[in-house]
Amino acid sequence: MEKIIDKFLRYVGVDTMSCDESESQPSSAKQLKLLEMLRDELRAMGIEANLDEYGYVMAKIPANVEGIPAVGFIAHVDTSPDASGADIKPQIIPDYDGSDILLKGSGAYLKPADFPEMLDYKGQTLITTDGTTLLGADDKAGVAEIMCAAEYIMEHPEFKHGDICIGFTPDEEIGRGVVKFDVKKFGAQYAYTMDGGAIGELEFENFNAAAAVIKIQGRNIHPGYAKGKMVNSMRIAMELNSLLPQEQKPEYTSGYEGFFHLIGIEGSVEQTTLSYIIREHDIEKHEAQKKLLADCCEFLNRKYGEGRVNLEIKHQYFNMRKEVEPHMHIVEIAKKAMEMEDISPKVQPIRGGTDGANLSYMGLPCPNIFAGGHNFHGKLEFVPVESMEKASKVILNIISLFSEQK
Repeated sequence: MEKIIDKFLRYVGVDTMSCDESESQPSSAKQLKLLEMLRDELRAMGIEANLDEYGYVMAKIPANVEGIPAVGFIAHVDTSPDASGADIKPQIIPDYDGSDILLKGSGAYLKPADFPEMLDYKGQTLITTDGTTLLGADDKAGVAEIMCAAEYIMEHPEFKHGDICIGFTPDEEIGRGVVKFDVKKFGAQYAYTMDGGAIGELEFENFNAAAAVIKIQGRNIHPGYAKGKMVNSMRIAMELNSLLPQEQKPEYTSGYEGFFHLIGIEGSVEQTTLSYIIREHDIEKHEAQKKLLADCCEFLNRKYGEGRVNLEIKHQYFNMRKEVEPHMHIVEIAKKAMEMEDISPKVQPIRGGTDGANLSYMGLPCPNIFAGGHNFHGKLEFVPVESMEKASKVILNIISLFSEQK
């Protein structure tokens, strides 16, 4: 078998950044390069695999034991638009000793003083960025883990299993990962996304999520003659942001606490656009968040003139908990699969979302399992190789446990 580190490095070498402004599916054509590569690698293993017009790779390893539910494993190939995913230069740190790691491309350091969890991986092999791009462990670690598990199964015909369904998706990072995913065609009764963070993470509940775009129309007048006439849209934008609860920012929240996150601002005196993502685990609190934002905009329109502030809110995904709870045995199987590898399961809410959230509402219960990475979406991202190896073994353990339930 090819080592998981070699697969991972090959996959992160392909730029697959998704594009929120694009209307196409997938949102960036460059994602297809990796999707085609994965289809071809699966076929080379002897697995039937296809890539459809929407950028979904679906593959199936037929059962060698009858009467076992079909189980799926899913990962996304795109990387976040929050940082460059082009020309990634990974750094490999064998036998990590707990010291600061120089990111040679930028001169920055990855420090345990800032990220104490690094010390959990002393003696292991870490893969980091060079400080100029993200790494892409979200979710190419998950991709590599699934591919390694598939390769093992094909090389060990004695390994007993039901139908195993494999899915690779585009555009998860922009909330469109499974918009056109055909659950019936995929063929799994249950599935897992390999898209979590640190080793041991297991999640079956996530945020309810919406995106908000606020366009503010100002009036630009020569500043020397502006008294009583100018309306500075940037100042209104600053006022709007100040009206939102200051304690409900991502940097001040954890656990089940929701937030308003300002992710983009573009402005001039004449016009300013604010972009927010809105997150909350409880659906009633989520609806209250959306109402609060609407009330703030309405207040500013009363103050500065009707039509001055325009709000558009788009739903992104719901909390999957309601759809997974009737099938909690799949969570218990995942916990046992981790314990078989001496991993302590960390059952916690996802402070984000996965393809599994929408898939669960599409009739495919789909908890989320760790992929092993840290500091996703930024230039300080890293992943321990041993965590990826463990994740791939967890996949095999899940398959074996389903087989034992026959």
